Amino acid sequence: MNIRLRLTIMSFLQFFVWGAWLITIANYWFGTKGWQPEQFGAIFTTLGLSSLFMPTITGIIADRWINAERLYGVLHLLGGIALAIIPFVNDPATFFWVIFAAMIFYMPTISLSNSVAYNILKSNALDVIRVFPPIRVWGTIGFIAAMWTTNLTGNKATANQFFIAAIAAAVLGIYAFTLPKCPPQKSTQEKKSLSETFGLNAFKLFANYKMALFFFFSMLLGAALQLTNMYGDRYLSEFSKFPQYADSLVVKYSTVIMSISQISETVFILTIPFFLRKFGIKSVMVISMLAWVLRFTLFAYGDPSSGLWMIILSCIVYGMAFDFFNISGSLFVEISSDAKIRSSAQGLFMMMTNGFGAVLGSFVSGYLIQHYFVLENKMWDWHGIWLCFAAYSLVVAVLFALLFKHKHDPKQLENVSH
Repeated sequence: MNIRLRLTIMSFLQFFVWGAWLITIANYWFGTKGWQPEQFGAIFTTLGLSSLFMPTITGIIADRWINAERLYGVLHLLGGIALAIIPFVNDPATFFWVIFAAMIFYMPTISLSNSVAYNILKSNALDVIRVFPPIRVWGTIGFIAAMWTTNLTGNKATANQFFIAAIAAAVLGIYAFTLPKCPPQKSTQEKKSLSETFGLNAFKLFANYKMALFFFFSMLLGAALQLTNMYGDRYLSEFSKFPQYADSLVVKYSTVIMSISQISETVFILTIPFFLRKFGIKSVMVISMLAWVLRFTLFAYGDPSSGLWMIILSCIVYGMAFDFFNISGSLFVEISSDAKIRSSAQGLFMMMTNGFGAVLGSFVSGYLIQHYFVLENKMWDWHGIWLCFAAYSLVVAVLFALLFKHKHDPKQLENVSH
């Protein structure tokens, strides 16, 4: 089988596993199980907590002792087992630990999948910069396909979503053992000190005020990145409680509607080079933050009839909100850190956004909803929830625009691209 096709299948399945449950888990938690929002906030912290340490640990193991493709396969098989156990859990505390185990196995496979792809492409003398992006796009397509599968099979609020994910993980785990070998690179790793191996040298960047400020705001914005993944599908599904919306397309196909967000990502990512060259890194990051304000505000005022356009536009805006900050932020780290610690610095950026930021957003949103946005009839004040998130994003955007100083230099961007 063609190498590109084999890696495309890997990328597709990698994100199919995640997409089968990430967007719809709230429907299972609140609609099927009837558990509390404050407890649900803890569930999404598992993504952040596992991102703090597992990618580094598995990276060291793959670099020193075990073929990357084998480690990748083992992690998916173990993650699949954890996902298959979830439907048998009947209390939120146990649910947290089982989903945490699943994330401990899954989150490092995101970076490992990139490492495996890079290794195989290079060993086959293929241009990574040209060949890899089209392969990676199929990961987003896999995520969308999983969302559609869960919704169109009637499983967006059932335990079957976890079985769908578990089966995909098992298939990918077995498939990984058929990929070309990616052996450890001992010779390069043994030259590194312990602090370099664990990426600790990157923490020196906090001594620089500008970098420290950037990482602080990365954490604050990271708190908003998963909010619509956490609550978006549940929000759309709850329109079923209103007779005039009960049979609407938004209620029936809420997950399909939410998948517009991922489709939007594939479009907006192509526009980033233009925006970066035209406006510069700081402006693109501010645009991203303001896009989050628009994302939440449109959800606050949308509905399945006259306000359907707001829901659709909110999903389209998501692509700009999510991609613009992640990519422009990553580029800022690239041009602002020494070549010796660049990889570690990128890891630190991801730690602040997907680690500490995600944990912060999960806990705080769960607490706020539980104590301030649950109405007397047990329904949620979705209008207030989304406006609260929008206000938070607006404050972050304004403070970032005022406090973070960065001059646009097109030459820096040209140097990175070359």
